[in-house]
Amino acid sequence: MSLANKMNENKLLIDVGSTYFKLCTKDNVQQHFRDFNKDIFDDLTYKCGEIIKNYDKENIHICSSANGGLSTLIIGVTNSFSLKYATNIAFNSGINIIDTVLFRDIEKTSIPSDLIDVVIVVGGIDSVSNIFDERLFKFLDGLNYSNIVYVGSENDSAFLKENINNLVVLPNIINEKLHVEEENLKEYLTNLYQADIMGKEDIKHLYDITSNQIFSTPYIVNKTLPMIDSKFKVADPYILIDIGGATTDIHYSKDLVEENMVTENEYDRLVFKKLGVYKSKESLIFAAKNNEFVYELLSHLKVTEHIFDESSEKATRVLMQLAIFLVLCKVSAYRQAYVNLKLNALNSVVFTGGITKVLKQEEIEDIVTFFYKKILNSQHNPTIVMDTNYDVWTLGMLEK
Repeated sequence: MSLANKMNENKLLIDVGSTYFKLCTKDNVQQHFRDFNKDIFDDLTYKCGEIIKNYDKENIHICSSANGGLSTLIIGVTNSFSLKYATNIAFNSGINIIDTVLFRDIEKTSIPSDLIDVVIVVGGIDSVSNIFDERLFKFLDGLNYSNIVYVGSENDSAFLKENINNLVVLPNIINEKLHVEEENLKEYLTNLYQADIMGKEDIKHLYDITSNQIFSTPYIVNKTLPMIDSKFKVADPYILIDIGGATTDIHYSKDLVEENMVTENEYDRLVFKKLGVYKSKESLIFAAKNNEFVYELLSHLKVTEHIFDESSEKATRVLMQLAIFLVLCKVSAYRQAYVNLKLNALNSVVFTGGITKVLKQEEIEDIVTFFYKKILNSQHNPTIVMDTNYDVWTLGMLEK
């Protein structure tokens, strides 16, 4: 069934972002800049109340990234399995990772001062036991967290349950073949996201207008990826870049990674919390100033670093171009990171989010070409695809 036909079912789709509200009806998609001095619900109903009142609660579907998403710290036994698998599941559930801790190094690891929404403890296959000890409990005593879940060896679950208050125990995410089992933890994290919304004053009233579960926006976008070629001319392998006000997300097909995990999902997500053009503007500029090639890029764009001090339409465009460059650097072999993508094998780059309303296609192509020449020393030129009508988000909302 086409997108248009599905929207004929009288549905209203709403995305509450960090910077904009988006509404999709069968007739069009519209967006409204948020008033940060107002409660989210009051602002939404003031600007869009005339539309919302025409729909029953069961026909209104909402996703949101406005509460900043949940934060997690993951404690695992190995980088290759437990930490890697839990990180992958957390990202694909729309959760932001504050830090990862290797258990053998836990005594010399600095304890984060941030409030952690959920701690994930993982390690070992079910036939292994006595993995964790007092060092874990001492570390947790110093940590400020709201929820904690254990998804490691079944043999250790009773011992941990006795010693950690309010511990939620779920089936191991590592099976006997060392493959990842993601569904239970993913469901837990997705439900936790909903509980988090219901606890937040400025967003919980969204349930006054919908009777459906509110999902995180990155989770919805990730769900869209297997269907993306129904709407766009995209050649595999590809990446999808979503540059917003607070974060930049990359969703990528697993063909682009050397070490694939065996999961049902063919696509993974990475999130860069400090690469946004509104709420994270200062940290984006900080990251830019610390990249050795950025001044050359600014010269290429015919601007100077004084553009960082401006609050103009041109400055916003330059910041978005910088965000593209920096995020490609972060996933390339230029920087060793959690994931390095095989960017020379890339055939398409899909751009979605606010960037498609600000930058022209040729401005994005210019930056991508600059990146390949300067960082990868390559003439490779993947096709740029623009999601100017937010169809990626609409597809995911209709199919979830």
